[in-house]
Amino acid sequence: MKISLDIDNDYEETTVMIQCKEIDESIQEILDFFKGREQEFFVGKDGDMQHILKPADIHYFYSKEDNVIAVTSNGEFIMKEKLYELEKVLSSRRFIRLSKSVIANLYELSRFEASFNGTLCVYFKSGVKEYVSRHYVPTIKEALKMKRRNN
Repeated sequence: MKISLDIDNDYEETTVMIQCKEIDESIQEILDFFKGREQEFFVGKDGDMQHILKPADIHYFYSKEDNVIAVTSNGEFIMKEKLYELEKVLSSRRFIRLSKSVIANLYELSRFEASFNGTLCVYFKSGVKEYVSRHYVPTIKEALKMKRRNN
């Protein structure tokens, strides 16, 4: 990656331009940073109590009936946001869509296995398992490959 910086008092505002062949994980990280994309915390409801949830503490989000639920090691919390709204503000480095009804924290996954029908079964560190629908299999495989290359 080549980086150039042009500092001049004549510029009235800062402009960031990225020229690339394709968007890979490093470019997406830069975009997320400049967009301020990831929220620092969310608020989830458990009964009458409102809880502050940090994205890193959330294992996954899933939709059930008309609610979106955040699952953490401290329990499940009802979110006021819809899954598509969460997907817009969650870091693409950390969270990935597994299906229409689940967004997972990549750092909470422990293993996965291929299913006979072209889907993947992913296991969380907590022991919970979820299925990746065929539509999202290439995306999660790519995300897992990228993580492996970076380590």
